[in-house]
Amino acid sequence: MFDILLSATCMVIGYLLGTIPTGYLIAKARGVDIQKVGSGNIGATNVLRSIGTFAGIMVAVIDPLKGALAIVLPRLIDVPPWGVALTGLATVLGNNFNVFLRLRGGKGIATSFGVFLAIDPIVGLFCAVLGIYAIILSRFVSLGSLIAATAAPLLLIAKGDYPMPYLYLGVMLALLASFRHRENINRLALGTERRFGEKVKTETEEA
Repeated sequence: MFDILLSATCMVIGYLLGTIPTGYLIAKARGVDIQKVGSGNIGATNVLRSIGTFAGIMVAVIDPLKGALAIVLPRLIDVPPWGVALTGLATVLGNNFNVFLRLRGGKGIATSFGVFLAIDPIVGLFCAVLGIYAIILSRFVSLGSLIAATAAPLLLIAKGDYPMPYLYLGVMLALLASFRHRENINRLALGTERRFGEKVKTETEEA
């Protein structure tokens, strides 16, 4: 029972950490409502496209910290792996479906990276390298994001010696990433997805 209470508390804290709207706050400081420009997404890519490179980099750095910090707490107080995994999931859900922004938010890739970096640094770093490499080759941020998210559970399996709840977490985060990128997946299939750095006049897409 005590483990359940600790895990539930960590999940609530994780969700609240996830709801810190980094992109929204940074854009607001620049006098911009990020939910009304570009795709309306508060993630790093829309902030970078709509506000500028420095603002986008800040979001890309701070959002993973939310995920990492959420995992540090349950590990410090010896919450069992299933509690750690649920805390990680709650944190990404808080980022994606922010109760303070009418259940709108980001797409969770950066926060998911922070979660896995804290759970397993090797897997987290490999996912980041694969994602960045895919973005460099294709210039599709969405494709690199999906590759990174999908790689997490596969890398856990390849590495071996992992608590089973972490594999479930990796699968859930990969499915969540695919759901949040469903419009991007459709545009990739149609060949209409915007490449990184590409300028368009009428499309308001987000990776």
